[in-house]
Amino acid sequence: MNEIFASRREKLRQAMRARGLDALLISQAANRFYLSGFELHDPQFNESAGRLVVTADGRDWLATDARYLDAAERLWDHDRIFIYGGGAAKELHGLLRRCGSRVGIEAQGVSLAFARALATAGPGLFIEAADGLVERLRRIKEPVEVAALEKSFALNHKMLQWVEGQLVPGRSEAEISWGIEQFFRQNGASELAFANIVAVGKNAALPHAIPGEDAITENCPVLIDVGCRVAYYCSDQTRTFWVGDAPTDQFRRALDLTRQAQTAAIEGMRPGMPMRMAYALAHDVFARAGVAAAFTHGLGHGVGLETHEAPSLSPRSEGALEPGMVVTVEPGLYYPQWGGIRWEYTVIVEEDGVRIL
Repeated sequence: MNEIFASRREKLRQAMRARGLDALLISQAANRFYLSGFELHDPQFNESAGRLVVTADGRDWLATDARYLDAAERLWDHDRIFIYGGGAAKELHGLLRRCGSRVGIEAQGVSLAFARALATAGPGLFIEAADGLVERLRRIKEPVEVAALEKSFALNHKMLQWVEGQLVPGRSEAEISWGIEQFFRQNGASELAFANIVAVGKNAALPHAIPGEDAITENCPVLIDVGCRVAYYCSDQTRTFWVGDAPTDQFRRALDLTRQAQTAAIEGMRPGMPMRMAYALAHDVFARAGVAAAFTHGLGHGVGLETHEAPSLSPRSEGALEPGMVVTVEPGLYYPQWGGIRWEYTVIVEEDGVRIL
C-alpha cells in the first residue's frame, strides 16, 4: 500500500506544480488517509489527528501531536514526522516556511481561527485556498478501491435481503436500526458508513429521518437507507418496503415512477455525459408524470472513503462523467401526508456505460 500512497502524492504534486504551489497542507481526514494511510477519522470536529504536508520537491511531512507518534512511525519515516504541541498553527507555520513560500490550504477543512493563526504566525508565507486538488484525484477510483467497494456493497445487498424479513408490525425504527448495525458488524464490516435511516410511515417523507420509537404497523411503508464500511470503503443503498399485503395506490404509483426514473438514469448514463444531464434523465420522468415537485434532492453523489464525496449529480453539477467514477443513483418522491419513496443503487462508470455495484 505504501507504493499506492506515494503514487497518489506524485499525481497531486503535478497538480500543485501547475498551480505554482511549493506545499499543500492537507487537513481533511479522508484526504490525509488517501495520501498517506494515516488515520481515516478525526476524533471530532474541533480535533485533528494530524496533517499532511505535501511538497513540490517530494520531501513530504506527516505532522501530528505526541499522542499519535507511535501510530505515525508505523507507516511513515521517523525523520519526516513533525510533532507539534498546543500551538499547532504557529508551529506548522515554521514547518511550512521551510518547505517554500507559496502554500495551499484546504480552506473548507479548517476553521477560520486556524487559518488566521497560520497566516499571522510570522512573515514569509503566501497562503491561498487550494480546495479540490485531492478530491479531483479521489473521484476516479483505482482497481484496489473498486475491489474494496465491491466487498462493501456485497455486504450491503446481503443485509437488505435479510432485513426484509425483520420488518414486522410492532417493531420500532430503533429496533430495526440496531439489528442492521449488528448484522453489519457480525458479517465483516468495521463500522457503519453513516447513521442508519429507518423511517416508518410519514417519517419516510424525511430524507434523513432519525430512527425513533415509531413502530411498524400492518400495511405501512418503511424506508431504509444504510451503508457499511469494509476495507475502509463505504457502501450506501436505500430501499422502500411495504409491510402488509395491501399497498395503497399512492405507494404503488410513487414506487413505480421512482423505479422508472432510476432505470432511465442508469440506462442513459455513460462516459462524457454532463453530470447535470444524468439528473435530468430522472427528473424528466417525474416531470412528465406531473410529480417533479416531490423530487426534492439531487440524483446522487460520489461514494468512496466517505459516503458523500465528489462528484454530485444535480442540476448545478459541473463536468462530465468519467470512467472510474462511483456515484449513487437515488431518485425519490416525498409526501408529508403519508411518507415517501427512495430507491438507490450505486454504480461505477465504465467505458460503455455504468455497472451497478
